Amino acid sequence: MAPKGDENEKERVVINVGGFCHQTYRNTLRTLPGTRLALLAEPDAPEHFDYDAESREFFFDRHPGVFAHILNYYRTGRLHCPADVCGPLYEDELAFWGIDETDVEPCCWMTYRQHREAEEALDSFGGGPGPEDEEGDGALEGGEDDLEKAKRLALGGSPAGKGETWGHWQKRMWALFEDPYSSKYAKGVPTTLCRGHTLPSPPPKAP
Repeated sequence: MAPKGDENEKERVVINVGGFCHQTYRNTLRTLPGTRLALLAEPDAPEHFDYDAESREFFFDRHPGVFAHILNYYRTGRLHCPADVCGPLYEDELAFWGIDETDVEPCCWMTYRQHREAEEALDSFGGGPGPEDEEGDGALEGGEDDLEKAKRLALGGSPAGKGETWGHWQKRMWALFEDPYSSKYAKGVPTTLCRGHTLPSPPPKAP
């Protein structure tokens, strides 16, 4: 009978992600079948992944900080989203490791989703011309579409184009932030959309 220490050594897996080594057990990786890490628990894993036989470790050139949260998901059964990582990056890492994004814990779901809500809010500017656009003040000779103009304005830029009036776009920008019922996108605009940027003052209300 082999010593218990030898059995644990055989079950231990060393995973090097972006230069940072993590150690866990094969049984831990088997908790989420069908994922990339679960495949490392298979006997033939060294043949299918970047494996260094001398150091006995698997190597992945991925984000080490995000991986720590993903590996912790196998250990605890709870998937949290790091606050210092942007949504699209975390989304890409989940896809690479084969983790379903719907497994993100409710406490982190809004943090994870806020980048998509911001994109949807910006997309609302490209929903078609309004009455003022039909009169010509929303058209650009350079062909810049509504979405690109909205993104530029949200980041503190100024409209550029012959025949375009800032007043028209200013009203549309402030509608998203001041009137939560102006559109379905306005209800979901996160407060971080313009963090670090200053929007022009809203137009004075008519007496």
